[in-house]
Amino acid sequence: MNENPISDNTEFRHTSVLPQEISDLLIVKTGPVKVIDGTVGYGGHSSLILKKHAEAVLLGIDRDSEALAAAEKVLSFAKDRIHLVKDNFSNLAVCAAGLGWHSVDAILLDLGVSSPQIDNPKRGFSYRLDGPLDMRMDVQSRETAGRILNTYTYEELERIFREYGEIHKSRKLAEEIVNRRRQKEWMYTAELAELCNSIPGIVRRGGPPAPSLCFQALRIEVNRELEELKKALEDGVKLLAPGGRMAVISFHSLEDRIVKHYFNMMARYCLCPPGLPVCICGHRQSLKFIKKKPVTASEEEIRENRRSASAKLRVAEKL
Repeated sequence: MNENPISDNTEFRHTSVLPQEISDLLIVKTGPVKVIDGTVGYGGHSSLILKKHAEAVLLGIDRDSEALAAAEKVLSFAKDRIHLVKDNFSNLAVCAAGLGWHSVDAILLDLGVSSPQIDNPKRGFSYRLDGPLDMRMDVQSRETAGRILNTYTYEELERIFREYGEIHKSRKLAEEIVNRRRQKEWMYTAELAELCNSIPGIVRRGGPPAPSLCFQALRIEVNRELEELKKALEDGVKLLAPGGRMAVISFHSLEDRIVKHYFNMMARYCLCPPGLPVCICGHRQSLKFIKKKPVTASEEEIRENRRSASAKLRVAEKL
């Protein structure tokens, strides 16, 4: 039995990252605009958008029921201009079609885990707080971090720690997890964090703490985050109207790499191998970068909100 009872306190404060940058870069049109916040969370960014743009209509998507309930309260000042939907952001085109939207003027994706999710031990996202090994964005989904640790094969565990956590000793970590579950099943975050800290050299010197990378890998696997992101990028660019913009905030290198690669590809005129006399790929440029390099938080914002330190914002415009 877990000796550390899980708190029932679910009152949280949430501070959105890069608020000024989103306000300045996402929407440049005047007048009526259709906006999708594919990860509406607790409504922080959406609130800024709706207050700045009085004629904006917003579709807010999230798979976390708790977050949607909070967003509904935060955005109540614009209740006639919001549509909140419980779904994965990869289904943004389907959600838009449900409103009769065939194109939109702006799409925002704020990836990763929100502060309220991290700070609630019952959700199991934080290695600093003891709670169940859950990590589900949608608490109605079947997969949990505990189920992964207790049922995945050694090979499957090693893969997710290597690919999603970029853990130096992914084989050793997978081996220790499998060995331990033969005596006792995995149940709590503190147990996993303790194991990660007990393995010497599990991560490269100077890198993030070992539990942080391990929990990242599990969370990505539980929620299929990278697959969801790839689909959202593809469908989102198709849905954007000419002159519309997509902004993506990522918090680790795997997400940012996917966004950078996709935006780079869609900003190129041709994808043919070099040396061909004529283009045969049929690809045509559909995006242009608003900022060539990712936008990061100011020193002032990092001082006020330490979680903004790892945030990277990329913005592109539909041609």
